[in-house]
Parts: sequence; C-alpha cells; structure tokens
Amino acid sequence: MTEEDPFVAGARFLAREGRLLERRLFAVHFQGAAPGSVADVLRGYRNDDGGFGHGLEPDKRCPASLPVDVEVAVQSLTVADPALLGPACDFLSGVATASGAVPLAFPVIEGFPRAAHWTEWTYEPGLNPTAGLAGHLYRLGFEHPWREAAAGYCWDAIESGALPDEVHALSEVFVFLAHVPDRARAAAHVPAVLERLTASPMFQATPAPGEYGLTPLHIAPAADSPWRRLFDEAQIDAHLDALAAARLPDGGWPVTWEPPSEAARLEWRGVVTLQALRTLRSYRG
Repeated sequence: MTEEDPFVAGARFLAREGRLLERRLFAVHFQGAAPGSVADVLRGYRNDDGGFGHGLEPDKRCPASLPVDVEVAVQSLTVADPALLGPACDFLSGVATASGAVPLAFPVIEGFPRAAHWTEWTYEPGLNPTAGLAGHLYRLGFEHPWREAAAGYCWDAIESGALPDEVHALSEVFVFLAHVPDRARAAAHVPAVLERLTASPMFQATPAPGEYGLTPLHIAPAADSPWRRLFDEAQIDAHLDALAAARLPDGGWPVTWEPPSEAARLEWRGVVTLQALRTLRSYRG
C-alpha cells in the first residue's frame, strides 16, 4: 500500500471507476451532500412492480426485480423515502411466502450473466435476505405490513433453535437484531447467533488477507455498532490493520470472489472501497 491518504486515494478511485450510486453515497457520508441524491440514483434501478433490479447487486446482470436488489436499495438509504420504500415493500409482499420470507433471487437470473455461485440456493426463501431487509426497514423507521410479517418469520426462525450455519444468513440476523425494537428479546439471542457465526469456517476470527470470508468488521462495520462489544479490541485492531493494508495502488480495495464480468468487478470494487473508507473513518477517524 502506498503512503497516500486512503480517503484521498479512495475518493479518486471512486471518481474514476465507481458507479454513480457509490459516488453519491461517498458525497453523503464524507462531504455533507443531501441524502436525497442517493434516492435519485436508486430510481434508475426501479421497475414498474416497485422492486429494484438491473444489477443493483452486481453479481447478476438481470433487469428483473429481485429481493437482493431491494435489499441493496434499502441499505443505501440513510433516510426513509416512502415513495421508494412503500412500492418496494409491496413487491416483497407479493413474492413472499405465507410466513413472510423472501429469497435472494428467482430463476429469471439464469437468462443473464451471473457469478458462478448464484445458483438454485438463491431461490430458497430464508433469513438471507429477509432478516436484513426487515432490520434495515426498522433502522429507517418505515412501517409496512410486510415488515411485520417478515419480523414474525425471523423471530420464529431465530427462536426455533435451528439457526443456519451460513455466515451471510447469520450476518443478516445480526442486522435484524441490531434494529428490531424489542431490545431485551434481541439481546437474549445474540450469544447463540455469535456462537454459530464464529464456528463457521467462513468466519475469519483473525485476518486472512486475500481469502473470502466475513470478519468482525462485517458484523460491526462502524465503531458505534452494538456488536462491537462482541469482539475484543485486539481483534478489531488486527482486522482494521488488515483492511487498511488491503488497499491497492490505484486507491481502491479488491474483491476476493469472481464477479461475472469486468464491469461487475469494478462496480463491486466501488462498493467495497466505500465500505472500507466508512469503516476506517468510523474506527480511526
């Protein structure tokens, strides 16, 4: 890594290679831009059914609305936008199971370029992405009947004693538990979710540079995260050091999986670069 200031280099990388969404998010988080500028970009990914598609999550280049793309849209919003969220939740309600769960994607993705890991497993309704979607809707304070149905599904799944082993699903559960209003109920389930997460071979308790997996910084991406307390300071510091060291000479961060195209790779690099900058600024100023 060069000695150049990571925020200067990262901003230049995003300006040169990032898509408009990440550039607008950078402006909101680092330059005081109005949050509405993000919603303006997201409207370009909307479909007539109220959902989002068109590769908003870059690993599949499908124009159809998919729950995973709705999740990216909801994650991106820093303030609730009823004009976007209401129709998006209506879409989710229309594709959900009777219990409120939604899948990441549908078989329609098979007609378009996609990363190799986007296969049949993404068609199964589950905590990924249902828990994350519900959690972010609670974060935004946006009420909708689907949110309540999804929360019911999530509580049933969490309290069944049969938590998933997959780290992404568990990270989605942590999003839900971070924002759901019943704090005592949420706190009661954190130890079991953490135990399942840390037992997974895809969870990197110590840094593993260049390898794909989730780290404590994925669970607690900001210094004020309620889940920072789940990891000791030495562990957090080691991962922050590894994150800073992973920056490439062009100013951006790499991805550790194989996207479906070079365009998708650059889009993902913009996503992970923005998140790296936000995490480093939050923890280290």
